[in-house]
Amino acid sequence: MARVILPFAPLFSKRVFKSVQVLVVGAILAPGKRTVSAILRVMGLSKEKNFQNYHRVLNRAEWSSRAVSQVLLLMLLRIFAPCEPIVMGLDDTIERRRGDKIKAKGIYRDPVRSSHGHFVKASGLRWLSLMLLVEIPWAQKVWALPFLTALAPSERYNQQQQRRHKTLTDWGRQMMKQVRRWLPERELLVVTDSSFAALDLLAAVSQMAHPVHMISRLRLDAALYQPAPPRQPKQMGRPRLKGARLPTLSTVLANPKTQWQSVRVSSWYGGEERVVELTTGTAVWYHTGMPIVPIRWVLVRDPKGKFEAQALLCTNQTLAPVQILQWFVRRWQIEVTFEEVRTHLGVETQRQWSDKAIARTTPTLLGLFSLITLLAHYLQQQHPFPVRQAAWYSKPLPSFSDAIALVRQSLWSCTFSLSSEPTEMVKVPRSFLERLTDTLVYAA
Repeated sequence: MARVILPFAPLFSKRVFKSVQVLVVGAILAPGKRTVSAILRVMGLSKEKNFQNYHRVLNRAEWSSRAVSQVLLLMLLRIFAPCEPIVMGLDDTIERRRGDKIKAKGIYRDPVRSSHGHFVKASGLRWLSLMLLVEIPWAQKVWALPFLTALAPSERYNQQQQRRHKTLTDWGRQMMKQVRRWLPERELLVVTDSSFAALDLLAAVSQMAHPVHMISRLRLDAALYQPAPPRQPKQMGRPRLKGARLPTLSTVLANPKTQWQSVRVSSWYGGEERVVELTTGTAVWYHTGMPIVPIRWVLVRDPKGKFEAQALLCTNQTLAPVQILQWFVRRWQIEVTFEEVRTHLGVETQRQWSDKAIARTTPTLLGLFSLITLLAHYLQQQHPFPVRQAAWYSKPLPSFSDAIALVRQSLWSCTFSLSSEPTEMVKVPRSFLERLTDTLVYAA
């Protein structure tokens, strides 16, 4: 536990850090709601007279969320991605919360419940999260580990506060530039969905001195051009921005002369392996009044026709199309992480209403997902990983529920010491037994 928690100590004062440790451990152990009151109960501090000190960690204490994110990212990279290119995922989610004192909430499209023919709106807070997409060795699967999360308030809230409204692409650009400042020498690649395939965002991050490359979906009717021809000596007029117009990707898809390459992609939907066909090329994406962005496009289709053809773009034209597709399918783990933090870490159950507490609590719970993964990684090196089994369900590899169970088991076992002799009776302290019983009988 100390290997994971102590690196954050310099970011807090000594008094605040003591409360931080209690909140972190209690948030891991507490089932159901992740309110400060529930955390104090599971830690045996329900009769603590100065309970307000723990609330003040979120709504009043001075500490930097960005500094915490930086330390967390460096820890994750040191364990899971020490030398390879850093692949990150960027996506937004809606935290459904109600309350008159929650000022930053708005009404947004619910991406999970909506479809092409059915539009569902949700009221709540919109969060934009940047996650590290890495393969966890003991899970043998790519997980999305959140490390930097920002609140993207509604336009109405910004108008009421007399602030300039920033769109999701504005927040995404700032977050990617922040990571670039933290890691000036590493190769960065960000995987997003089609909502971030905006020319201004692509140009801003890919044309930096140390670019951040992006992989995203591309419209089948996007206007693609050849690169501008070289300027001739003594040529008059402004330099050309683009060359001749290229056929749209929908035309390439329908052309029977298009040459397709069959590739085998692992970790498709549900983790299965899938054989798909792809074709690729380089082009310049341009729209009137927008910046020029050189891209590599990849057109993917299923020879069996089980899914619609889709187009991908990458701002790094030197990457192989198979690598682009392999990295893009990692993006699907982001939704898995959002669902896991709702199920196991109580996102949408916190109750603090101050602006500072709201801006800190949800990013902390998302970061707790990565922290638990780190703890489980250290613990599995010393103890066998308990994978919960049943007669009707075969589970060969651990999931996040098994990871948090391993961490909880280790934390509970630290509460009392066992005898070195296995034949002796184990005496459980009454206070511990009462606290554990209280936790179980009130579990949601």
